[in-house]
Amino acid sequence: MFGDLQGMMGKLKEAQAKVEATKLRMNTVLIDEQSSDGLLKVTITANRELKNIEIDDSLLKDKEQLEDYLILTLNKAIEKATKINDAEVSAVASEGMPNIPGMDMF
Repeated sequence: MFGDLQGMMGKLKEAQAKVEATKLRMNTVLIDEQSSDGLLKVTITANRELKNIEIDDSLLKDKEQLEDYLILTLNKAIEKATKINDAEVSAVASEGMPNIPGMDMF
């Protein structure tokens, strides 16, 4: 019995290491998003860290419009990043997890 427990613990540690490595790799996965008219462009990582913002000069004349553009475009980028991050981390985590009845985590 303890042999199985040690084996499971080893698999859990291995899965945890893979998840951490995947989270680090998500820092290098870039998501580009832009407003529908292309006047605002943002780049974020799959870990949802903002890397770049490009604002067309025409948006600088209207503060409220710029704020709206930022909110909409950043939210779209964050949504995409979250989906990518969740899928990648879940895939790595579930592949290394031992099959324990009643412990469906993903």
